[in-house]
Amino acid sequence: MFTRTMVAATAATFAFAGTALADGHLAWPASEGAYVYFIDLEDGATVSAPVLVRMGVSGMGVAPAGTEKEGTGHHHILLNRPPMGEGEDGAEEWTYGVAADDNHIHYGGGQTETTLDLSAGTHTLQLVFGDMNHVPFGPQMVSDVITITVE
Repeated sequence: MFTRTMVAATAATFAFAGTALADGHLAWPASEGAYVYFIDLEDGATVSAPVLVRMGVSGMGVAPAGTEKEGTGHHHILLNRPPMGEGEDGAEEWTYGVAADDNHIHYGGGQTETTLDLSAGTHTLQLVFGDMNHVPFGPQMVSDVITITVE
């Protein structure tokens, strides 16, 4: 009985998420005027490894993935890949969420800073702020791509 109840509850949760995304809109829209940004890391910067990356958000709160609370989300870093919505994943990223691999780094614990052990050379980074299911809130919650050089 417990298992059947859990399966039904899980199915209902995914059905709700699917319904919320079916027309391309998220269950919780980004707050008006909200945006994400890198703190103390600028386009064109030359840095040493490991690279401290501090992630900021204005107009919304940070909460762990899975937290169902309006006006909150969590960070992702796109590393050395095309800007959000471009490349082989294209528009699917806006609907199905941010992948999880070496180029799509999730901070689902609600982290706002990290250190990246990047090799020497040029790297690109982009912040994406996603909802409880890792789905980006929209273009205003995606930073510009920055390029840094690691010495």
